[in-house]
Amino acid sequence: MTDNGAEEAWRIPIDRAQAPSREPGPIDLRRNFLQAAYTGIPTFMGTPVCLDPADLRAGGVDVAVFGVPLDSSSGHRGAAYGPRAMRSDERYLFNTPELMLNASTRVSPFSVLKVVDYGDAAIDIFSVEKSLPSIASTVREVADTGAVPVILGGDHSLMIASVGALAELYGPDKIGVVHFDAHPDCHEHIFGHRITHGTPIWRLIEENRIPGKNFVQIGLRTPTGPDDQLMNWMRRNGLRTHFMTEIDRIGFPAVLDKVIEEVLDGPEFIYLSLDIDVLDPAYAPGTGTPEPGGLTPRELFPAFRRLCAETNVIGMDVVEVAPHLDPGYTTTMNARRAIFEGLTGLAMRKSGLVSAGYLNPIASGQVKFPLT
Repeated sequence: MTDNGAEEAWRIPIDRAQAPSREPGPIDLRRNFLQAAYTGIPTFMGTPVCLDPADLRAGGVDVAVFGVPLDSSSGHRGAAYGPRAMRSDERYLFNTPELMLNASTRVSPFSVLKVVDYGDAAIDIFSVEKSLPSIASTVREVADTGAVPVILGGDHSLMIASVGALAELYGPDKIGVVHFDAHPDCHEHIFGHRITHGTPIWRLIEENRIPGKNFVQIGLRTPTGPDDQLMNWMRRNGLRTHFMTEIDRIGFPAVLDKVIEEVLDGPEFIYLSLDIDVLDPAYAPGTGTPEPGGLTPRELFPAFRRLCAETNVIGMDVVEVAPHLDPGYTTTMNARRAIFEGLTGLAMRKSGLVSAGYLNPIASGQVKFPLT
């Protein structure tokens, strides 16, 4: 191996030449159909594994979940351990995706969609900048097969690569981003550093990868910004921003209706980016930069489900889960459940259940429970 090869050993793929030959397709790692979540080899919600695009294509995969164990955050560190936690921290449910049913819609997402775990993108643990092309390549690898990439973060700097890769594929003007966050993530730099978890939106806009008007933000409330200068930059670039103050004033359902209308004002394809700190720390203590006064899971979950059902979502991420700060597993549980709601929305869209705010009429009490 050359010196340069040794420096970039983190991106050298495993040589599978000596592995037994097999037909391409998803690999189910379970020994038994029904097994407790704390047994076996952890994959996201017990889904099969794919190793390369040939597996994705052969399996007709709709959604490929993969990790980006990246951590460059200010605040508390630890988001690099988020992907592993979201795969393995289920405490009591069985990891049998075929049996999972959404309580609000009575839709079983894993019966409608072919969902797999695609492992992790290659990361240079010493350089976010060097990691970004690898992340972008993995996103493209999934998207090029027609599957939806669902990214387990990792910190929010990964959005530079994920949204940038999809904008390159679909066209910058055609991508809309719904950004759930307590913070604007629009800074030009953080302490002089331009590639951080607080700068992805600035970079995507200033590098002409996504127009500012295609960003819709929900849940901002930090006392550290945006200051007047940054607020003016956001307004000049056309960002649609919904602070928690607006949510408090008119209610979350009304704001969500506005968000869906705004993100469909031009873009054809939608990307969802969920910084888990958009939730109040009562529900998400395990994150690097918690901010009091945030959303509740009862607000977030239907929002994720509605966006995936009522818009054309072609990618999503859930970032900034720091499991070492999560003593009751609350943060990880809510992050994983948000993804489950998103998968439910994708399954609803595929099944034609796209009416605004669809709920199962029996579960929602609109009709009486039938007698048998």
